[in-house]
Amino acid sequence: MNRSRIASCMLTAFLYLAAVFIIPLPAFAQAPNQYTSQQLVAKGHEFFGTVAGGLAGVIEEAVSRYGQPNGYVLGEEGSAAIIGGLRYGEGHLHTQGNSRRKVYWQGPSVGWDFGGDGARTMMLVYNMRSTEDIHKRFVGVAGSAYLVGGFGMTVLNNHDIYVVPIKAGVGARLGVNVGYLKFTPSATWNPF
Repeated sequence: MNRSRIASCMLTAFLYLAAVFIIPLPAFAQAPNQYTSQQLVAKGHEFFGTVAGGLAGVIEEAVSRYGQPNGYVLGEEGSAAIIGGLRYGEGHLHTQGNSRRKVYWQGPSVGWDFGGDGARTMMLVYNMRSTEDIHKRFVGVAGSAYLVGGFGMTVLNNHDIYVVPIKAGVGARLGVNVGYLKFTPSATWNPF
């Protein structure tokens, strides 16, 4: 099977899984505890630095599909996969009123997925009623296709709370997987 056929099959599988597992939320008017696109882009440029060339477009896409988040996480993560994969990360959850809370995330994935990466990650968080709402498992579908580096967005959900990770990573990754991220208040090696 040639590379273009493999890429076409992967794209088809990813789009199918995304359509099945990800239901877009309607956009809402801004509430006082939500972040605007401009605020998120400014924070993202500060955090990602020179690799943030496509950041504004990715954030605009997320806000147009899911509305304005009421929190975001800035952090770093590492992941690797050979069919089954693991992801670990840490960062800070930010909410309006200058609230900042340390969070850790970890999780398994399974699928047609090979490679590894390290990434700076900005996660937009929607519909949190309190900062404790982040300490759950969020399920989603992810796809990656890059060599050396990449920039992308996925969507994870737990009932009505959505997390949209936006990553700028370095590594080599090719595949589509289904998995979850579990957020915890302290570090752990247990991804389950």
